[in-house]
Amino acid sequence: MHTAPADTPGPGWSSHSWRIDPGGWRGLSPQLRRLRRLLLLVGAVPVIGLASLIGGAFLGLPGLVVGVVPTAATVWGWRSIGRAWSAWRYAEREDDLLISHGTFVRRLVVVPYGRMQLVDVTAGPLAQRFGIAQVRLHTAAATTDAVIPGLSPREAARLRDSLTERGEAQAAVL
Repeated sequence: MHTAPADTPGPGWSSHSWRIDPGGWRGLSPQLRRLRRLLLLVGAVPVIGLASLIGGAFLGLPGLVVGVVPTAATVWGWRSIGRAWSAWRYAEREDDLLISHGTFVRRLVVVPYGRMQLVDVTAGPLAQRFGIAQVRLHTAAATTDAVIPGLSPREAARLRDSLTERGEAQAAVL
């Protein structure tokens, strides 16, 4: 499994390609990857078992091969979850927050602190159980709302406080 170093935006990205110097990218908690993989297995194991059972019952021993398709899809999903998790990065700069993610289609979101209206931290029951939270940034433009999933509650609270403080400082300057 490939994880990008803390000072790069993710696999295949370089700060030169975006002409930015983020000053240190941060990644997500491994607990998010663990939670998503667990949810994948909870859904996939019954499907694999049922496909193999039905294929074996109707087609005999060769019918067990029917279970190969959902098994292959599960393996692909497992790897995709790992790649997607390692592609998420965020960096706090002097005037804005950078968020990069995506494996096939890469996205870089730049949120100026002065444009932030609300910083929201949420954690559902499963997220709480796994010790992760999500930070959502709301701005005046609905299309620029940004999300950082899978942070530890401590990091989410620190980021919320930091972003709020920087946003208020930027608003005071205006």
